Amino acid sequence: MQKSSLIFALLFLLTSLAQAQVVGKMFPQLEGETVEDEVLNIPVDTKGKYTLIGMAYSKKSEGDLNTWFRPAYSTFINKAEGLFSSFGYDVNLYFIPMYTGIKAAASGAGKKQVREKVDSRLHPHVLFYKGKLKPYKDALDFEKKNVPYFFVLDKNGKIIYATSGKYTDKKMADIENLLE
Repeated sequence: MQKSSLIFALLFLLTSLAQAQVVGKMFPQLEGETVEDEVLNIPVDTKGKYTLIGMAYSKKSEGDLNTWFRPAYSTFINKAEGLFSSFGYDVNLYFIPMYTGIKAAASGAGKKQVREKVDSRLHPHVLFYKGKLKPYKDALDFEKKNVPYFFVLDKNGKIIYATSGKYTDKKMADIENLLE
């Protein structure tokens, strides 16, 4: 095996192990606001339904977070509202840009940008968090600043799946298999 392949394999293994450590834990309390300024508390307000959460805490990670918008919305929300809604999923879906430290003041500008540039059907699914990063970094094993993190919560708020990075068909298939 080449040196670069070995390094990649080790990094993948370490990331997978870190994410596996959060599976089985309760998701930490998080309060945020939607684009329409509705306050939501996860997992309290999401109990009773499975919940898919995507979180990003750096500008670089937002690009990868955005790769999930369309496929996650199409899979979990649009199907549930469509003609064959009885075959859809009953899932909460939230994308959470995290504004922490001095960046917290920029959350208003972030909301405005989402309101103007993101499809309005996604607005109720974007939740803005302002506050401290450390409690979430510790509880959810956020290792890399430049990637988004994704969690599937069961109906009680326990983490049953965790992954990170750009959207892939495999990650979506893993999530769908859990929810079926």
